Amino acid sequence: MYTPQAGIFALGTSSHAYLEFDILDAKKSKEFASTISSIHEPRTTTGGVNFVIGFRPELWRDIAPNHAPPDVEGFNNAIRGAEGFDMPATQHDALVWLSGSAYDVIFDMARSVVHDVAGQASLTEETSSWPYRHDRDLTGFIDGSENPTLLDAPDVALLPEGVPGAGGSVLLLQKWKHKTTEWEALPADHQEGIMGRTKLDSIELENKPPDSHVARTDQDEFGEIFRRNMPYGTVDNHGTMFVGFSADQKRLSRMLDSMAGLITGTRDALTRYTQPLTGSYYFVPSVESLRRLR
Repeated sequence: MYTPQAGIFALGTSSHAYLEFDILDAKKSKEFASTISSIHEPRTTTGGVNFVIGFRPELWRDIAPNHAPPDVEGFNNAIRGAEGFDMPATQHDALVWLSGSAYDVIFDMARSVVHDVAGQASLTEETSSWPYRHDRDLTGFIDGSENPTLLDAPDVALLPEGVPGAGGSVLLLQKWKHKTTEWEALPADHQEGIMGRTKLDSIELENKPPDSHVARTDQDEFGEIFRRNMPYGTVDNHGTMFVGFSADQKRLSRMLDSMAGLITGTRDALTRYTQPLTGSYYFVPSVESLRRLR
């Protein structure tokens, strides 16, 4: 029986930090993995902080071949979509996602993580995030309306027992910058048509446009995922951190292809008002798999 990293399902946390690292010496990848896996016990909460530790899929497969799904790949190539729309590939070697109840604790623990891996890896991407109006993103719409309940989420997010990587999950991490001025200039009914949902209570539109965000990411078509999206940024420069977990990478990759217009030729209308800046896939191993590295 394999235990998932508890931070995957730690809903309700109000402060987040996403730290992405690149290894300085590829020959010392196992040493780095041992260090980062020993930072904290992933399945417990210490000092109010939850950890999610992930690795570039190819790196994890090299480090722990018997505990890695064989067909998961990094975000190694940009997605070239319809009408010149692109999703960049900014794959890094490892991710440490910290979440907790207060940013001062997150800040201190993030500095500790960076200190622990100094000389082994460089911090190449750092983002902080926080909730907005309980469960809304910075477009003003409720985010995660189709998320499974916490009872069902493990079946959606975790590789099942009996397969390599059991208890682990495939994580897609993207930073999307909002084009706030253009978005807020739209009337509410126009925004609802782009989203495919009502803004106040997040009810799916009966006659949603085929290019609406809901239509282009239909989980009945592509399969369920477990999302932990959060707003990020400043007053003048902000957007959404997309954090999506799945037991099957194809659910995530096909959704991205659909949004980019590569499946039906219809591009997601929301991509005209938000721009992807980063894109990485990470494999999030089970607690037992991490323990073996220590």
